[in-house]
Amino acid sequence: MEKVIVLAGPTATGKTDLAIELALMVNGEIISADSAQVYRYMDIGTAKPTPEEQRGIPHHMMDIVYPDEAFSVAQFKALAEAAIRDILARGKVPIVAGGTGLYISSLVYNIQFSETISDQEFRERMKTLAEQYGPEYLHNRLKAIDPISAEKIHPNNVKRVIRALEVYESTGRPISEHQALSRTKPPEFDYRLFGLIMDRQRLYERIEQRTDIMMKKGLADEVARILGMGYPRDLVSLQAIGYKEIAAALYGECSMDEAVQQIKLNTRHLAKRQITWFNSMEGLKWLDTQVLDRRAMLKILADALNIGH
Repeated sequence: MEKVIVLAGPTATGKTDLAIELALMVNGEIISADSAQVYRYMDIGTAKPTPEEQRGIPHHMMDIVYPDEAFSVAQFKALAEAAIRDILARGKVPIVAGGTGLYISSLVYNIQFSETISDQEFRERMKTLAEQYGPEYLHNRLKAIDPISAEKIHPNNVKRVIRALEVYESTGRPISEHQALSRTKPPEFDYRLFGLIMDRQRLYERIEQRTDIMMKKGLADEVARILGMGYPRDLVSLQAIGYKEIAAALYGECSMDEAVQQIKLNTRHLAKRQITWFNSMEGLKWLDTQVLDRRAMLKILADALNIGH
């Protein structure tokens, strides 16, 4: 079974830089596992590496859809696996790098998605109920039929609650059951799973610094440009951290300074959720960036591939 390195972990830990250095060392190509980097025009706020930062290493799964196009984890899995096959066929090493836990789990656990299940009319009905009675109402319905999924899905994540209800409505079986069955088939590749971690205080400092750098690079102009192209601010893509807060400032709902503080706070919360998610992933080996230097980490990753260095 062909080996694939997966470099996960919370935001702002340096996954992108390390993945690029590893790719240079082992003749690799990178597959981004970031749910915001799939969108075109969203560059600064998603911390996409610039062409210079990519250092000639091909990057896959970036800039593949427009901000108003739907993009699901099932699409990610299908396209990422196709990219892995293509990279391997050319004798190169695939390196999956990113912080979207659901994307990484879909590959590592080989989660099968019932994309055939689609009932737009049912979705619209559920959306209307959520608007009339609030998200808790739908979440309680889910709790009654699928307590396992209800435990995992936040009541405010209306889209995922509706999806779980839709699968049950169409198949008579909870989505958690579909997912449990889907994991019984082993993945196509031998995923070697690593996570970058550091002291929480240091991580928060890096998040603050990175937000300030994004602002200097022109994040506010990037958001204004996207909105100026006619994309409505309530799109799923523009709910990404950095975009929704700046949009609020541009619409006069808060000051730009308040928006920046909110980005920092929301990014810290995201990092906490990412750590929790990756902690629960079986077989993940944490690499502490404050204990291991860059060379040591690269050696561990190359050893996992059994590639000389």
